[in-house]
Amino acid sequence: MAAQAARAVRLWTPELAWGERANGEFIIWRTDPLGPYPARLNERLIHWAQTAPDRIWMADRSGTGPWQTVTYAKALDLVRRIGQFLLTAGLSLDRPLLILSENSIEHGLMALGAQHVGIPSAAIAPAYASAASDYAKLREIAGQITPGMVFADDGASFAPAVDAAFGPAMAFAAVHDLPAGRANSHLFAGIAATDPTEAVDAAFAATGPDTVAKFLFTSGTTGSPKAVIQTQRMLCANQEMIADCYAFFRDEPPVVVDWAPWNHTASGNKVFNLTLYNGGSYYIDRGKPTPALMGQTIANLREVAPTWYFNVPAGYEMLVGAMRDDAALRQNFFSRLNMLMYAGAGLAQHTWDDLVELSEATTGTAVPMGTGLGSTETGPFAVYCTEPQAGPGNIGIPAQGVTLKLVPLDDKYELRLKGPNVTPGYWNNPQLTASAFDAEGFYRIGDAVKFAVPGDPRHGFYFAGRTAENFKLNTGTWVAVGVLRAQLVNQFGGLIRDAVITGEGHSALGALVVPVMPALRALVAGGDGLSDVQVLAHPAVRAALADKLAAHQREATGSATRITRILPMTAPLRFDKGEVTDKGSINQRAVLALRSDLVEALYGDGPDVIEAARETVA
Repeated sequence: MAAQAARAVRLWTPELAWGERANGEFIIWRTDPLGPYPARLNERLIHWAQTAPDRIWMADRSGTGPWQTVTYAKALDLVRRIGQFLLTAGLSLDRPLLILSENSIEHGLMALGAQHVGIPSAAIAPAYASAASDYAKLREIAGQITPGMVFADDGASFAPAVDAAFGPAMAFAAVHDLPAGRANSHLFAGIAATDPTEAVDAAFAATGPDTVAKFLFTSGTTGSPKAVIQTQRMLCANQEMIADCYAFFRDEPPVVVDWAPWNHTASGNKVFNLTLYNGGSYYIDRGKPTPALMGQTIANLREVAPTWYFNVPAGYEMLVGAMRDDAALRQNFFSRLNMLMYAGAGLAQHTWDDLVELSEATTGTAVPMGTGLGSTETGPFAVYCTEPQAGPGNIGIPAQGVTLKLVPLDDKYELRLKGPNVTPGYWNNPQLTASAFDAEGFYRIGDAVKFAVPGDPRHGFYFAGRTAENFKLNTGTWVAVGVLRAQLVNQFGGLIRDAVITGEGHSALGALVVPVMPALRALVAGGDGLSDVQVLAHPAVRAALADKLAAHQREATGSATRITRILPMTAPLRFDKGEVTDKGSINQRAVLALRSDLVEALYGDGPDVIEAARETVA
């Protein structure tokens, strides 16, 4: 398929330079310099409160009820009040604000209120307090930072976790349902009623580029969560890089409808801040790409037309299915959409093609689609692709101000980065900080890439796997796990959502796969009345999966790209055990360790193992 004829949308016009060293390393940078950016992010809040005071900054709602909105002027007023309260409560760099809450207007205001007066915040996945009775991850985080207060949406639900992990004397704030009789507890309404003093303005003036704005904990896909320092320089420089790339933001303030959690950098930094930086409006989507919650996303997108939209591949698959049967949704979604972005996992070719087809049928042209590569440590925006492509996968070129270093690694390159968007390190962990950077100060992101066109970075790069995930077969052949996983999901055409690649220490590859149960159930007459286990055991389903596996094997080029057998997983991946993040990214190593019995069954020819359908010989 040729690259789609994308609609005319103003994007960056990059100027790239590079050089190759004698040792085979490449250094790649932008010659068009990064533009000026503010010393602190809340300068943009003040700007928009003055120039567009009545514009919606953020909106939220429950179900299909009315949207509750906060304007830029009101947001600044509340941020100053919250800042005063936190100063009076004695919070500081060493006593930050910990936020244990889903995305909400109050959550956003508390984070900005803390930032405004130089107090870092740390948004933590709410599931750490609700998904596990031992609160192991929460206790681990408590050992890394020493919060002066914990904020939650629902006081009654989260107080037990706060008391268990941080102690009953910990200052606690909530939007509603404070536990009766708990000392040192505060309702958000009372916090928001605090009268600000000159101390707020003095504290704001004392902040600058090196001020720690927040801590973000990594998802733990390569180990235990780590507190990544996020400075004002990081956040502001990164937003100027984003505004350069999505140049249409400078012409029209963005409107986003977004569900991704703010305890992750993708939404908590990029999406949250791109709205504020460019004077846009953020509609909080209380849906998620799951069968139970996708309906909320659909309802929101029927009403609010985004100008820029982000989702993970599973979310796009569900959205495509809904748009095929809902003309009103389709028309509203594409009505003013300038760009689609996917991340979190590899987008399947069939989903890419469906999005192109639907946007062309609705608007006459294809909405540009792109992805990039970054991490919590890079702001996250670092590498991005805006050039029209025939399919998914190209992660693009460096952002303004970012320098790439490519270090030869077998048939690919290890990627390292440097720029004002890169973290200075990990909180109170100098040893981990030192190991994260090489001798030239480049951050080791832990990803491998390949040139789209050998030796010419102008055409971008393809992701070639996480270096920590890759392994060798017992034949000594390296396996690029990330690339193979994306290919396998694509080749199964919507029947599996993700996969964990097995084979370390073996001579052949296998995979534990996450089945898409609605798609498999549709293959069975009367499937709606069967359990998941019964559906997976049905001959029609096993035959369909075997056929897809056979097609995959026909396209494989060798033992490092050929999955010989698969085993569908029936038990859901456990967030509290670190098998999956709340954004849906799989921790390959954790699943292999925790489900070693399934790996053993996979290579022991267990009854649930599926092998490729045999070719019929005439």
